[in-house]
Amino acid sequence: MNSKMVGAGSLRRGLRGTVLGATVVAALLTVTACQPSEGDDKAAASPTATPSGSTSAGGTEPSGDSGTGSSSPTGAETGDSGETGGGNSTEYADCEVTGLNTAVELQDDSGETPRHFLLTVTNDTRTPCVLNDAPQVRLKAGNDAPIVETLEEPDTEPVVVEGGGKAYAGLYVFGNDEGGEAEYDQSDRFTATLVAGEGTELSGTLIFDLPDGLDTVSVDDAARVNGWAGTEGLAMRPIIQL
Repeated sequence: MNSKMVGAGSLRRGLRGTVLGATVVAALLTVTACQPSEGDDKAAASPTATPSGSTSAGGTEPSGDSGTGSSSPTGAETGDSGETGGGNSTEYADCEVTGLNTAVELQDDSGETPRHFLLTVTNDTRTPCVLNDAPQVRLKAGNDAPIVETLEEPDTEPVVVEGGGKAYAGLYVFGNDEGGEAEYDQSDRFTATLVAGEGTELSGTLIFDLPDGLDTVSVDDAARVNGWAGTEGLAMRPIIQL
């Protein structure tokens, strides 16, 4: 009786130990399965290889641009200066004498010695044109007459004269004081030639007849002309101070 009971108890203890052992082994297998192997770690750390000569998703192909500029789809390079054959740095051609009308306006009050004049040119064409630097003014007849000195360095920006528009230049012709001893001449008109974008004289001569009421004016070496301007004020402001 007692031996059976002891045997039964021993059997139960053996079964319990077997069950517990199986449970521990199962737990160990579960933990081991959850941990990545050394090979998996290396695979996860290594990026996906890209075949030579191809581009991975989200990447960009090399542009091949040297950094010296870009080209339009038509092959025309950007950065075009826009200069014309006249070299005036605009898209318009230089003005021609045949397309301009002229006028002269005296700027001095009645009774004063005529010294200051406003030269005006009107573009009679429908197409804008360009005036460069200053007009090459002569106070005596003939192309052999000396050219009036420019008052100051003309603005390097060309003046674009719209179709039907006007441009202006201020002119000072006489610096001799009344009763002075300096030599001077008389002039009944002014003439001028235009300058191309490269700085050379253009063909043709502009004639500026004196305003009504003036048959002649006194002129001398003190004469100065201002560069072309888009407004009367800009043309005359430095001249009127002489």
